[in-house]
Amino acid sequence: MTGLPRTGVGVDVHAYDPDPAPGACLHLAGLAWPGQRPLAGHSDADVAAHAAADALLSAAGIGDLGSNFGTADPAWAGAAGTALLAEAARRVVAAGFVVGNLAVQVIGNEPRLGPRRGEAERALSAAAGAPVSVSATTTDGLGLTGRGEGVAAIATALIVQVGAGPVDDGVQ
Repeated sequence: MTGLPRTGVGVDVHAYDPDPAPGACLHLAGLAWPGQRPLAGHSDADVAAHAAADALLSAAGIGDLGSNFGTADPAWAGAAGTALLAEAARRVVAAGFVVGNLAVQVIGNEPRLGPRRGEAERALSAAAGAPVSVSATTTDGLGLTGRGEGVAAIATALIVQVGAGPVDDGVQ
């Protein structure tokens, strides 16, 4: 059935890099954060962009971040999170969907996202080809993010099927 909206949820978590390369910086919400500890990962470890890509892929029923951009694939080593998000959006559109919007919430103590929220929303929206809203929160000192061991993000995506694609939702 076409025309009905579909939603997806994506989650991504990365620990801070215990041995960052000289000059390495944090990549978060499509932005570079010079002076901030970088996260460890196969790509740039941008948890916000990764969660958004995961939500899109999930909504379309075409897998998840790991099955589409796994660590076994050297093509994505060091890739920008925005490149993963753009490719996820491209795959979702190729599967017969239009991306409506995404919402991403970053969970961590640092960096303070508020002063750069608009810039982050523009960067992620450009990558996704659709509006992306960004928010942030802390966990009041609880868990890995509260202890300052890493950063997490949760995203939701809204897409609408407009063409034939590989998704079989079982509805006749």
